[in-house]
Amino acid sequence: MVDVRPNVLFITLDQFRGDCLSSLGHRVVRTPSLDALAREATTFARHYSQAAPCSPGRASLYTGMYLMNHRVCFNGSPLDDAFDNVARLARRHGYAPALFGYTDQGIDPRVTVDASDPRLSTYQGVLPGFDWLLDLSEPYTPWLTHLREHGHTTDDHVAALTSEPDRDESLSITSFLTDNFLTWLESREVSPADAPWFAHLSYLRPHPPYSAPGKWSTAYDPDDVELPISPSDDRHGFHDAIMQLPDTRAPRTESGMRRMRAQYYGMIGEVDHHLGRVFAALRERGDWEDTIIVITADHGEQLGDHGLREKVGFFEQSYHIVGMVRAPRLDAGYGRVVDAFTENIDILPTLCEVIGAPIPSQCDGRSLLPWLSGETPEEWREMATWEYDWRQLYITDETSGSALNWPHDRRLERQHLCVQRDADNAYVQFGNGDWLAFDLQADASWRTPLRSPDRVLPLTQRMLTWRSQHANRVLSGLKLEHGGIGRWPDGVTWRTAR
Repeated sequence: MVDVRPNVLFITLDQFRGDCLSSLGHRVVRTPSLDALAREATTFARHYSQAAPCSPGRASLYTGMYLMNHRVCFNGSPLDDAFDNVARLARRHGYAPALFGYTDQGIDPRVTVDASDPRLSTYQGVLPGFDWLLDLSEPYTPWLTHLREHGHTTDDHVAALTSEPDRDESLSITSFLTDNFLTWLESREVSPADAPWFAHLSYLRPHPPYSAPGKWSTAYDPDDVELPISPSDDRHGFHDAIMQLPDTRAPRTESGMRRMRAQYYGMIGEVDHHLGRVFAALRERGDWEDTIIVITADHGEQLGDHGLREKVGFFEQSYHIVGMVRAPRLDAGYGRVVDAFTENIDILPTLCEVIGAPIPSQCDGRSLLPWLSGETPEEWREMATWEYDWRQLYITDETSGSALNWPHDRRLERQHLCVQRDADNAYVQFGNGDWLAFDLQADASWRTPLRSPDRVLPLTQRMLTWRSQHANRVLSGLKLEHGGIGRWPDGVTWRTAR
């Protein structure tokens, strides 16, 4: 815990794969700005999002909770307003948290009484607690206005993103967000010690469409990129099904695959460039040594591996994400690469400790502060866990005549999976009772099944234990005896004044 609260720069790079850092040895991609940061930061090489796609992954990131507890199951699934989150916590501790970008969190319908409220028709709402200074949720209206002011007249946000290679890179959505943040930063007086700032930069790229802007669209030759992991011939029916979906099916030709990868790397190169601008501005202002920097993502990207693109299913490419933290004055962690399994639910507890705030009891994650301090915790998780839910395919408007017959029809509760991956094995449990296991010691590509009961049973038992140990704990540590003993829920203040 620090004596003086730092500035906080909390950056998410949407759909940024964890292996796409040149500092971690990627053969093709170049990330000089992030590489430079890594020399003064702790890099978490096995950092995982706990859920996909955007809303579930971000809900875990912002609340420190597993999907099994926060229950944001899919894009369009509401976030329970009772939960604490990173913005609310920062505001309670003296910050005015500013958002540049988006958070993809749907409103809890219990906080609105108007059935015509437009927030009931979108998942792209703002996380409660943020001051939304630049709204870059779809359809990216401020950016489209910016393009029109520079002679580009498209009103179609998808077309605007797809055509980024045709415009100068200075007009990209990444450049636009960075310019807005730097203007805001320059408008502030040099921050005194008692008035730190908190900014969340939520970048869209390298999220699809796979179209890097301007010169970045040709920064990587498709002939130079590596080809993805091909799908196994021995695969589960779920894998087959998602390989057939237009939104998640990888390109069928080698040229298409290479182009997709080259454009993705170009988007990474561009966002890395703009992060370099941000870091330079912090140094010029004298904020560098007073600012904690967190770099992470909401989820990963298949990028053609296993015949898939986007973020879907159980393979780790959809969940392995970038994870870097620079904590000023904790220089024992500078340049450190941590190979232990860390998860995006660890970010909120970490920020709590560095700004001197208590960690909410809802949190399933653990603070990364020991790693940042150069220590190795005696007890740490031995695996990463993530969840994926597709129940939205079965949720329809009641007026369509196909509403689910609750409580008798439990179809929704079967449309999900959970994965645990350790150094040697991966285990997948489906909600309908199916399971898969992979021998990663023999084959790191997730193409060699495990079927031996003496190896699979311990993985199954471990997942059951994990679920039992991470059930909601908000009231479970309190005993109604002698006026209440044990762990009281967060926010109960009257007890101390009795």
